Amino acid sequence: MKICDGQVANRPIYAAIGVTLDGEKDILGLWAGTGGEGAKFWMSVLTDIKNRGVKDTFFLVCDGLKGLPEVVTNVWPLTTVQTCIIHLIPNTFRLASKKDWDALKRDVKPIYTAPNAAAARAAFEELTERWGRKYGAIVRLWENAWEEFIPFLDYDVEIRRVICSTNAIESLNARYRRAVKARGHFPTEQAALKCLYLVTRSLDPTGAGKTRWAVRWKPALNAFAITFSDRFPAAENY
Repeated sequence: MKICDGQVANRPIYAAIGVTLDGEKDILGLWAGTGGEGAKFWMSVLTDIKNRGVKDTFFLVCDGLKGLPEVVTNVWPLTTVQTCIIHLIPNTFRLASKKDWDALKRDVKPIYTAPNAAAARAAFEELTERWGRKYGAIVRLWENAWEEFIPFLDYDVEIRRVICSTNAIESLNARYRRAVKARGHFPTEQAALKCLYLVTRSLDPTGAGKTRWAVRWKPALNAFAITFSDRFPAAENY
């Protein structure tokens, strides 16, 4: 967002969406940054969320936020950090010539649909052998994301479906961008946050926060209950 602080400059505003065990999503907050955020900033954000009542999280899904994966376990020790698979795949094709897309698609799919991390690695080695010389940037893309890509391969397919993407927050960001574009720049950080807050409230005018994350939530809930049985709260504590 363009904010005037002596002079007009671009400033990032970060949003977080939370999903309850009932499969309901809500926007947890908005935080203004400077563009050079690191572990200290993300620690304050996660601590803020925890202090407002989030006792535990099974997964934190993010993409490209430096410093965030490193501090998550300081706040929620058992949380798994997962990169956005839906972003990783389009970024792969963005680095390749269109004429190679069909062949590349056939070689990439066995990686993210693999039954486990070992099978995914074997599929990635085959991809590297076939495309590494022509598209070294694609190999580096997957290598750099590997440690945050593979966690979801350890889980049931129903869990994979609900954690593989950050599309919901991308949709929210699109709504924010439309509102910001109509107003140009903002005189203060507070004015910018107020604008985004009003957009947020317009998405949930009743304040009930009952928007569904996924239509087929019960299969995922059953998979969560089995996988995280030692951390799964009683129904009345969701």
